[in-house]
Amino acid sequence: MDGNPNENIILLLVVIGTLMASIDSTIVLLAFPAITAALHSSISTIIWVILVYIIVVAVFSTQLGRIGDIYGRGRMFNLGFVIFTVASFLCGIAPNDILLIFFRAIQAFGGALVSSNSGAIIADTFETHRIGRAYGFTTMSWNIGALLGILLGGVITTFIGYQYIFFINVPIGIVAVPIGIKYLKDKSKKNESVDILGMGVLGLSIAAISYAGIEYASVGYSAFYALLFLAGIILLLIFIAIDRKAKMPTINFSMFSNRVFRNSIFASLFQGMGFMGVTFLLIMYLQGVRGMNPLYASFVLLPGYIVSSIFSPIMGRFADKHGAQKIATVGLLFMIIGIVFYIIFLNATSPLYYIVAGTILTGFGGAMFWPSNNSAVMANVDSKLRGAASGTLRLFSSIGLIGSFIIAFVAAASAIPRNLAFEIFVGTSKVIGGIGQSFVSGMHSAFIVLVLMLVLASIFSFIRGKEDRHRKV
Repeated sequence: MDGNPNENIILLLVVIGTLMASIDSTIVLLAFPAITAALHSSISTIIWVILVYIIVVAVFSTQLGRIGDIYGRGRMFNLGFVIFTVASFLCGIAPNDILLIFFRAIQAFGGALVSSNSGAIIADTFETHRIGRAYGFTTMSWNIGALLGILLGGVITTFIGYQYIFFINVPIGIVAVPIGIKYLKDKSKKNESVDILGMGVLGLSIAAISYAGIEYASVGYSAFYALLFLAGIILLLIFIAIDRKAKMPTINFSMFSNRVFRNSIFASLFQGMGFMGVTFLLIMYLQGVRGMNPLYASFVLLPGYIVSSIFSPIMGRFADKHGAQKIATVGLLFMIIGIVFYIIFLNATSPLYYIVAGTILTGFGGAMFWPSNNSAVMANVDSKLRGAASGTLRLFSSIGLIGSFIIAFVAAASAIPRNLAFEIFVGTSKVIGGIGQSFVSGMHSAFIVLVLMLVLASIFSFIRGKEDRHRKV
């Protein structure tokens, strides 16, 4: 079999979609001061421009992947591209902070449609024993996008205006959507129903848990947030009970009977929980303790993104030949070694090349883990459930991201006031005197917790066992 004759064009579309979503995950970081001043807002409000994006993606990922299974993954991918493009324009013209956050939520919904179906589109397009290489390119595009977002955010905000960090998506969408309509062809939609009740309960559960956790990280403990978190857990249990009886469930739990799929999903959860907080804390360290502005801080983190971008397609191809077990697990060990290096050597006055060395270690580990683990998920699920599997993967990784964010900010807030922690993160303040070393101590404590999360991820990665990518699922 030669596969789909348009596979390279389809891969390019998915890469562009991934690139846009990745750019928007970081491009806002350097624009916080400018947005806050222009809209006469506050950092505590504007921070929700990032947080609402994370929560919306987490809430809708599984549902939108399942909808893609029913109504067509290409249709949903293209619809997501349209929504994302229009919402980007609306974000750019938003006259106040509340509307900006609202339009950002719509943008996230479009991004969730794209990301929840992109993995399934790759699995539909490429043969099972060739999808690792394709996921390597999407991983590369994610890293390049994250890097471009930081660099473009600084340049655009400084020389043009923060509105153009959103407008930049519009011409890309105008070009990509017609190509997607032409080349992403779906079979006729299935005669299946959508589990509206299950989707709604799951969405409320994730929203409640995420909001409670993020608010705890932002402002501290309160009885209301504790009750909201508990309500989210109860709703999650109700969802499981509903979905197990549903004829067309939102999450088909039969997918988890496959050992490779199940353990790959949990490896993704704990990897996200253990690694993303490292980036948050390093940004705060470089800006708050070392006094760097956000743009210069991004240059210090640049080598890790470059290494990951270069090696991701290579590692994805290796996973196609040998399976994900060994390469993904070794990648997690590289991440652990990089963070342990920070724990041992990083202090308030360490040479900056220590951070560069750590980013190279973790970046290489990410290049090993992400494409191999993602391809393991999609290679070990029935083709009819690929949208649901892609959405489930996105859901678990988003939950991991939220958990990592909470760990990072709670650790920072244990050493310095929470409002100062947020101001440091967005580059508007820095610590003074001995507070810097206190922050570093809190950062080390967070690193220990994050390493434990990565240890759990490596355990799940290893016990997934071997796989045969040439075998039909």
